[in-house]
Amino acid sequence: MSMLMNNEEQKKEPALEKDVSPPELSEAEKLKQERDEYLNGWKRAKADLINYQKDEGKRFEEMMNYSREMVIGDLIPVLDSMELALRAEPQNDGLHRIKIQLEDELKKYGLEKIKVSPGDTFDTGLHESIGELESKEAASGTIAAEVSSGYKLKTKVIRPTRVKIAK
Repeated sequence: MSMLMNNEEQKKEPALEKDVSPPELSEAEKLKQERDEYLNGWKRAKADLINYQKDEGKRFEEMMNYSREMVIGDLIPVLDSMELALRAEPQNDGLHRIKIQLEDELKKYGLEKIKVSPGDTFDTGLHESIGELESKEAASGTIAAEVSSGYKLKTKVIRPTRVKIAK
């Protein structure tokens, strides 16, 4: 029986050797590890919040630009109507002043008229061709006449200038 016990004890002893755990950390070391985990988590959360605020700022700016573009786009036909009215009645000083005032207000938001003269080169990014015209002033393939004004909002073309191309 003693041999049986020795075998059983021998079997138990290696099991004890396998269960050897790392030395216990002191209470101060445990607290330092816990502190570091919380500090790193806080730093990640702070970085996430900063990135979120930047993204929301960009989205807000895009929304404002889109809204501004929509309102200004709706006011451009009003400018066209004023130009037509002034062509029909050039002496109407009141209408002329209102048109200038509206243009000045829209300039504050970045709207600018695309300037075109006969003989300018045709640019598909700024101009829209609506036909051809015989012209002695402009070379063939260049702009012969402006049909309706085009506008840019800062760098974005809101409406291209409609032109006729010289034959």
